[in-house]
Amino acid sequence: MKGNIEMISKTKLASLVLLAAVCLSLASHPAQAQTKDIVDTAVSVGTFNTLAAALKAADLIGTLKGAGPFTVFAPTDEAFAKLPKGTLDALMKDPAKLKSILLYHVVSGKVMAGDVVKLNSAKSVQGSAISIKVAGGKVTVDNANVLKTDIMASNGVIHVIDQVILPK
Repeated sequence: MKGNIEMISKTKLASLVLLAAVCLSLASHPAQAQTKDIVDTAVSVGTFNTLAAALKAADLIGTLKGAGPFTVFAPTDEAFAKLPKGTLDALMKDPAKLKSILLYHVVSGKVMAGDVVKLNSAKSVQGSAISIKVAGGKVTVDNANVLKTDIMASNGVIHVIDQVILPK
């Protein structure tokens, strides 16, 4: 019995020493602030290659690398693939129209998911209002489903959506 108590005590002591070491390690390496801007963050995720190409074609890279803060409802590559055949190619050749559509996906300020769900709409940088609905535990912007939220960037936040949304 005494051996079991000593074994438990040694196990607890070893656990406490390990926990203390982890805490000291974390204290000496505090969490770093996000250093990538919205564009670099989106590119690093790997599912926004079409969005990145569209931002370049619309000459918006510099804007979204700016100070912000911005909230971007970012369509994935799959979302762009849902557009009718030829639509994306036509938009890439019409930078003004493409720019308007892309700016419709951007809201000025950092609007976290907890704040988005309290809204009925949000004014896009393009100028039109994006409708926001919460039903059955799901959030939609216009008719696009929000797939992932609160991807932090140094100049804002990204919320992933499953469709390209279009201004009215």
